[in-house]
Amino acid sequence: MDINTLKPITEVNYLSAINVARYRFIIRTFFEEYEKINYWLYREDIYKKMVDSGLFENYTIEMCQQDLQSLTEWKNLLAVQDAQKVRTIEDFKNRRFRYQLSKYTVEIERMTMRLENLDIEGSSLEPTLIMKFLEKLQEYENMMQSSEESVHFWMDDFMSDFVRLNQKYQDYIKTLNSAKAEELMKTTEFLLFKDNLISYLRIFVKNMQEKGSLIQILLRNLPRETIMFLVDKATQYECSIPRIEVTLKYEDVFDKYMGKWESIYRWFLGENGINELDRLNDISQEIIRKITKYAQQIVEMNNRGSNRKEQYYHMASIFERCEDIYQAHELSARVFGVKTCLNARLIGSRNTENIHSGVYDEKPSNLHFEPRSRIATKKSVRQSMENHDFERRLQKMELEEKIEKRRKIVRELIHNQILDFRNLPVIDAFTRKTLLTWVSKAIRSGGKAKKDEDDTFILERRFENAECEVRCEDGNFYMPAFQLIFEEKENESNRSTIDQ
Repeated sequence: MDINTLKPITEVNYLSAINVARYRFIIRTFFEEYEKINYWLYREDIYKKMVDSGLFENYTIEMCQQDLQSLTEWKNLLAVQDAQKVRTIEDFKNRRFRYQLSKYTVEIERMTMRLENLDIEGSSLEPTLIMKFLEKLQEYENMMQSSEESVHFWMDDFMSDFVRLNQKYQDYIKTLNSAKAEELMKTTEFLLFKDNLISYLRIFVKNMQEKGSLIQILLRNLPRETIMFLVDKATQYECSIPRIEVTLKYEDVFDKYMGKWESIYRWFLGENGINELDRLNDISQEIIRKITKYAQQIVEMNNRGSNRKEQYYHMASIFERCEDIYQAHELSARVFGVKTCLNARLIGSRNTENIHSGVYDEKPSNLHFEPRSRIATKKSVRQSMENHDFERRLQKMELEEKIEKRRKIVRELIHNQILDFRNLPVIDAFTRKTLLTWVSKAIRSGGKAKKDEDDTFILERRFENAECEVRCEDGNFYMPAFQLIFEEKENESNRSTIDQ
């Protein structure tokens, strides 16, 4: 990027100014005359056009002069004094100008016209664009011996065909994936041109697969040296064209052409096995499936509606044969259900087990309802707090008994103040967790730890690299052959607790 890329474009100010309607009318008038090769216009010509349009009431010649002055300051118009009809000093003082559109404004106005006609022009998937692109690509061998001018025009046409192909398919796919198209596909009117649309897409996909494969082969076999040779010739001719106030750099033009070639390569050959040609094929196939699915749903809905219509007609004929309104009510209750009914609820136990016994055969039950009024509230009755000391003492005794039982099991594993993991019997999960906790505490404290407040033990491994299998009720596991050597005899009183 250079300074020209970053500078502001004052020529677009007229598109968002306060008097944008007047400015756009003036610029569009200049542009229409520009297309007719009538480049220069006077203030009086513009004023007459605006008054005749009837869009601007109370528009004066002074206001027209101010508008032209503003557009000139924004560089939309180029003003040149007309000195041919000056005869007096007064005429020279009251300078009469001719106005012409600047180059920037011409391109801006062309862009606005394209924006206005985006929905009108429409988009399409033309197989001829692919065929034309393939034919242009096949001419590269002839271009090797052609002049720089011929190569330049060939390459411009080739790039333009690619841009047109890419833009057309993107616009058309975007139209089919729009919310408006989704709504249209769900209507019955869509069935009228569904077949034509599917046929159109399938023809395009078929041509894309056939011609696209040939284009891929040509591009894959096209040497890079050949492309650079052709780009060099086109660049030399582009730089040789005389231009006023513009000097093209060879490197910039060369990079521009090579960038376009890289885009074509990525479009047809892709990167990492993914290219735009296959993606377009998948999108088209998906659109065809979506169209077929919507069409099938519309047909099913129509068939369902026709079947329901026959059912309604048959039901109406049955109602027509009813003798009176009461018989019609009975029929309605059977067909559509009872409109209003009373719910019967059984409060107490039944007096009989007979399943054929009805509601009227049972004795009545009474249901007492509490008042819902905020004034008549039910009085609360205070009750004394229940005493659960006996249950708590019972639970405490059961817990202490359970803990003592577990302690006894662990104490039985210690023989001569040594607990050897190699000689352990089958133990339960709680015992395994207790023993491994002791081992973990000893390892963290450097080999010596306390089982509880008084019992101290040392963790030793007399047999280096030896392992043992510890058998448990829920499975077996292997560990180093540790030994726990207790320094004091274990106290069997209930004051100690097992560290879990």
